[in-house]
Amino acid sequence: MPLPKTPPQPLELLAPAGSVESFFAAIEAGADAVYCGLKDFSARAKAKNFTIDEMERLAAYAHQEGKQLYVALNTLIKETELPKLIDTLTALAAIPVDALIIQDLGLWRLARTFFPELPLHASTQLTIHNAAGVKMLERMGFSRAVLARELSLTEISAIRGQTSMELEHFVHGALCYSISGHCLFSSYTSGNSGNRGRCGQPCRRRYSAQGKTGFYFSTSDLSAIALAPKLATAGVMSFKIEGRMKNAEYVSTVVTAYRKVLDAHPKAKQQAITEAETILSEAFGRATTQGLLKGGVPADITTPSTKGGIGRLLGSVEKVFGSAIVLTTADTIHIGDRLRIQPSESDLSGVAFTIQAMTLSQRQVKRAETGSRVRIATPFKDIPLHAGDQVYKVATGKTFTMSGEACARRLASTPSTTSPVQIEASCQRNQLTLKAKSADCTLEESYEAAMEEAAHSPLSRATLERTFSRTGHASLTLTKLTARHLPPVAIKPSRLNEIRRDLYTKLAALIENHHRQTWQGRKATALAALLPPESPHPTTTDGLVVIISGVRDLELLSDREIHQLILPLTPEMVKAVGKIQFTSPDWQQRIIWDIPAIIFEDEWQGVKTAIKQLNKGGFIGFRINNLSHFHFFEAACDVKLTAGPWLYCLNSQTALSLAELGAQRYTTSIEDDRDNIQELITKALPIPAMIPAYGPIALVTSRIPLRGIRSTGGLESDSGDAIRIDCTSGLTVAYADHDFSLLGKLHELKALGSSSFVIDLSSSGALSHKGQKVLASAKTDHPIEGTTLFNYERGLV
Repeated sequence: MPLPKTPPQPLELLAPAGSVESFFAAIEAGADAVYCGLKDFSARAKAKNFTIDEMERLAAYAHQEGKQLYVALNTLIKETELPKLIDTLTALAAIPVDALIIQDLGLWRLARTFFPELPLHASTQLTIHNAAGVKMLERMGFSRAVLARELSLTEISAIRGQTSMELEHFVHGALCYSISGHCLFSSYTSGNSGNRGRCGQPCRRRYSAQGKTGFYFSTSDLSAIALAPKLATAGVMSFKIEGRMKNAEYVSTVVTAYRKVLDAHPKAKQQAITEAETILSEAFGRATTQGLLKGGVPADITTPSTKGGIGRLLGSVEKVFGSAIVLTTADTIHIGDRLRIQPSESDLSGVAFTIQAMTLSQRQVKRAETGSRVRIATPFKDIPLHAGDQVYKVATGKTFTMSGEACARRLASTPSTTSPVQIEASCQRNQLTLKAKSADCTLEESYEAAMEEAAHSPLSRATLERTFSRTGHASLTLTKLTARHLPPVAIKPSRLNEIRRDLYTKLAALIENHHRQTWQGRKATALAALLPPESPHPTTTDGLVVIISGVRDLELLSDREIHQLILPLTPEMVKAVGKIQFTSPDWQQRIIWDIPAIIFEDEWQGVKTAIKQLNKGGFIGFRINNLSHFHFFEAACDVKLTAGPWLYCLNSQTALSLAELGAQRYTTSIEDDRDNIQELITKALPIPAMIPAYGPIALVTSRIPLRGIRSTGGLESDSGDAIRIDCTSGLTVAYADHDFSLLGKLHELKALGSSSFVIDLSSSGALSHKGQKVLASAKTDHPIEGTTLFNYERGLV
């Protein structure tokens, strides 16, 4: 039911900052808020990012400018990282920052329980793509949802009609081909997980299909500047710019453009959009698209024939002289412009540099016009450059001119958060008594002071305020001074200054000690709540759980070595199961219905009806794969929920959070490694683990079709790795050519107490020759050739 209309929320322009230069560029260009990351737990681990000390100064500077600072802790957390995470949460709560952007449900539990003063924003990595997901966030205490980038304006509007929560949406910057939170591509190719902030961007690489090569997964950049008014009407209140890996000039340019549109009078919006689009043409991004916002899939969202690098093509290297290159430039260039040289024979990332020197007709110049044949010095003495390499201009160095050193000095000169001080002063019998209050600290001191009668200019409140306004400590600011019982006397200024220095030194020490004890105590409480390991309980039970897709595979219910079957919750399967008569009395308890992870708003009611009918018919087992799925079971009774792999559980706090939300089992992640799985499953948890032991690896799941590729076709990388494409679900799913398998390793996990292993035969069929071979190997724990351990042994980075 739609909510009654609420007053519109003020619009926020949210800018990225991966460096101190980008932070100041965003603030000066007019951003209302800035989001940035720390050196750890950031989804942009390759950005410069910030230390805790720097973050404290960033927050102080933002607040004195009337801006907000959000910290992105939007990665998955390993079990052994939980103590460090608590250190980080303690420090951020003490600053304090204005919100955390998070993905990991264990982080959510720790923040909610021990640091409730920190507002929480649900990262787009949580795949919030329907109203039920937003409602679940409300129930969990989040203050904002960062919506999935795959939504249309109509879908966003439908969500807004059912919630008053703050809604944030990306409006500009790089797009991922995959639905956020559903990409294992980088993790599979290198162990560097996008879910851990280390995406290697294999989607930007070249692939071949049916004799043609192209950049099939490489998306254009999002630019929704023309749709900004419609986004606001649809209910988006925070307009988010992607780009923590981008330079300060890019941030300044994009923020300036969106500021112009958001501030324009309604009658002047179209003119502002036109002017903003001109500004954005200087941002040196990729080709742009409005994404899926207008509904449907626009042709410009991917261009397989074009490499997805950013920048404006200047031309190709004509000659190489040592570390200098010669080219005929297709655009005007200046000293200070930033260029990227892209190897002509490779789709790997190029090298970038800032122009320090260039010559034209053997003359040193600061500027070269379009069409000039110019020689440019590069710093790449040890990197081979070749004729034919392409040269791109990626920044001009004109929009934001403050150097990195100047930005660092400005940040260093910004005091950290200041404490307001109030002083009560009284004076009698050669004694000045001062009572200072700041936050939760009170200091009262009495000072001997020689006093002389003064007929003119006696000691007054104004005199004391003038003296004590100079605190001598950047962390202290006098906000109020009151005085009582001041006789007509004078105290020497030198003595007043001595008293001032002593009072503030003692007060600063008192506040620091109180602050340290308070936060150390809270940190200790949180650390004490982490679960200890328990002694392993070896098991001999072969609890195999098999995922099937075909009706014939239901014959496996007669195999008592198979504990349960997981069935896809599709209309076809629901209908087929309803027609079959089973003789086993417990057959319904041995079936788990797998709810699709992605359910858009127009599909929700159909799935809800199916679940209700199944539950009414005696089925109690369901596997949920998105936070929104908990909403299906708010009024249900006697159900057993299994948290599926897309609810990523890499630590015990996440397992506890899933249990608190209503799950009876959790699933370890297919991309996890042996060490972390062992750390996790040996914790004293209230719910058991299901461990994926065999199955296909879904590298990406997307709402974007692959242009020119058959719905059940395939691709091949330059290195010969094959990728299988399946579009039968209505989404594009790219699978690795090799299935994941821990068969041959199950004894290791059984020794630690695990007894439930998931065998996914949905692609091959359980009764096929391959399916029967896999089942036989699972029962005997024998390895299967032609499979991959994924990150199990090499490690998840």
